[in-house]
Amino acid sequence: MKFLSKKKNAAGKEKKPRKPLSRRRKFFRIFLLSALLVALIFTVTANIIVSCHSSGRCYDDADSIPHNRVGLVLGTSPKTKRGTVNLYFKYRIEACAQLYHSGKIEYILISGDNRHKNYNEPAAMRNALIEQGVPDSVIVLDYAGFRTYDSMVRAKKVFGQDSLTVISQSWHNERALYIAHRVGIDAVGYNARDVAFRKTALKNHIREWFARAKMVLDLIFQHDPHFLGEPIEI
Repeated sequence: MKFLSKKKNAAGKEKKPRKPLSRRRKFFRIFLLSALLVALIFTVTANIIVSCHSSGRCYDDADSIPHNRVGLVLGTSPKTKRGTVNLYFKYRIEACAQLYHSGKIEYILISGDNRHKNYNEPAAMRNALIEQGVPDSVIVLDYAGFRTYDSMVRAKKVFGQDSLTVISQSWHNERALYIAHRVGIDAVGYNARDVAFRKTALKNHIREWFARAKMVLDLIFQHDPHFLGEPIEI
């Protein structure tokens, strides 16, 4: 009688038979894969909706953009983590000053993060705009623009704006315009020069994809900004 030889591994040891997956583990794997698929579809859909809505509403040329009384420049840090000049900051300031000097906006609302005593995006942007020849009297600061969502909702509920021009990089403007539309602001975007596509820029573009999905959830559940406060007239 012949005996069936047991399978051995490279070391000559007998292989232990694999245990079949339990039903609980199978269910968990299927659930996890399904959740990832739903999240991916949701994120892609959010990005498509935002891009389609902003089509034709973002401008690269100051001569062709329509006039709005108020321009909203979205805040960012003047310096990178390495201590170098933040080009996103620099290019937004240049774009904002260009719009003002060309007569396309009359007032400037700067909305940024002032969460900590030593971190003040609106004040840094105001100082940079003044250096570009913009008078301080036309600049209004929003210190509670912790997120783009907060900036746009506060522009409507706190600063009473029904129409405005958003100033940032093109990919950022697209998201801001969609929020504006959903909160009742008739907005257009003026595209500041973008940063060369390198490591930092790539990280921001990837993060933007997920930020749009998060934005849609904020709008669905009608989340309020971190702070609202009393109305401020511009």
